[in-house]
Amino acid sequence: MPSADAEIARRFLSALEVAAKTGEWDPVYALLAEDVEWVMPKRTLTGIDQVRDDLTWASPPEHLDIQFDLGDLEDLGGGHVAVEVREVYRMKDTGAFAYHRTRLIELAVSREKVRRYEMRIIG
Repeated sequence: MPSADAEIARRFLSALEVAAKTGEWDPVYALLAEDVEWVMPKRTLTGIDQVRDDLTWASPPEHLDIQFDLGDLEDLGGGHVAVEVREVYRMKDTGAFAYHRTRLIELAVSREKVRRYEMRIIG
């Protein structure tokens, strides 16, 4: 049975997938702690306000559709969760394959909020 923290992580990842496809970020923000640390390659955002302000660029690609293939959620214990995500991008008009990217997402969850998000590109 998954831990409560792993269940919050699942909800967060689901909301993140919807946001990447639709641009609707409010459900993602609702699951973030006020003092969240959002770590990406070459950039770290600190606090929910900075995440809101600086993730405005994270809207769905205009000419691409995104498919997410989530690997198995790994409950590392102590509120830490990791998952590998493969993103497949296809042209909206033809459905032709454009490219793919594999990311490793690690989350730290406590008190029903994501306190740390770290994403690394691994493929």
